[in-house]
Amino acid sequence: MGTVHDLIQAHGKRAALQADIDRREVEAAAAYMADEDSGIGFLYSGWCQAGLPHRRLSDDKTWQISTDRLVLLVEPGRRPSPNQEAKLVGIPYGSRARLIMLYLQKEALRTGRREVELGRSMRDWLQRLGVPQGGKSMAGVRDQAERISRCRLTFSIFAGNRSALKNQNIVDTAIFLDTGSRDQGSLFVEEAKLSEAFFEELKRHPVPLEEAAVRAINNNSMALDAYAWLAYRLHVLQVPRVIPWPALKAQFGVGFGRLDHFKTTFVQSIGLALAVYRDAKVEAEDKGLKLFPSRPPVAPRLIPAGGRSQ
Repeated sequence: MGTVHDLIQAHGKRAALQADIDRREVEAAAAYMADEDSGIGFLYSGWCQAGLPHRRLSDDKTWQISTDRLVLLVEPGRRPSPNQEAKLVGIPYGSRARLIMLYLQKEALRTGRREVELGRSMRDWLQRLGVPQGGKSMAGVRDQAERISRCRLTFSIFAGNRSALKNQNIVDTAIFLDTGSRDQGSLFVEEAKLSEAFFEELKRHPVPLEEAAVRAINNNSMALDAYAWLAYRLHVLQVPRVIPWPALKAQFGVGFGRLDHFKTTFVQSIGLALAVYRDAKVEAEDKGLKLFPSRPPVAPRLIPAGGRSQ
């Protein structure tokens, strides 16, 4: 992107706000550039190619994304009940679900263990990412934590003429703290244990992300997806490549009826992603989004030992 960062660096945020640049991009870029936290998060490469829904779906609905590289299927889980039929919880969605997923994967790689402490540790981390504590915000975090713990996902990954089916839960076990009526969904996961299959895939194919970048766009789920995708794709390109708009819609715009409506929203999300990924080189064209070889947001030497991108 460059322009907004150069303008802020040379003349300050106020000058950038007076220029012909989307205010949200200026705010995100300024927050990112002023952030002195050098924390790093990690996502499994599959999540950089296919994300969760941006909005809540009916509790009985499944979610599927199909690209030329993979198919992601997420199925809702159920909450057991001693007195009635198990209740569907619904699949995770939105920015909070993405932040929890980032936390689970970051902590698992940091400790080298499948067991990840949530509770206070996760709340403290979310607070550092700018997520308000208490009230409606934390109720949303509790809801997404339970959805993640109970859902089931399938990654079908294609490589040439071969395909590999990764049928797995995100977590094998979760410990819940009962804070009220079970029917109200007020359970909070205190500890989760990543499934062995998911943990092994994560160790083999981690994609490093800057926490400062995530913090600056933490409320925009599509911008978070776009940032993770660019972090995964750009540094492995050898030559520029155009990704057609229909292909981008299939990956990022499930739920949009019209291509032009998706394009408008996605261009805005890409703008936010570029605001927190200074070295990314991307251009919007009539046919699609043109990607150029770019340096990754995090130096490869910081990827955990044994880890590699897919």
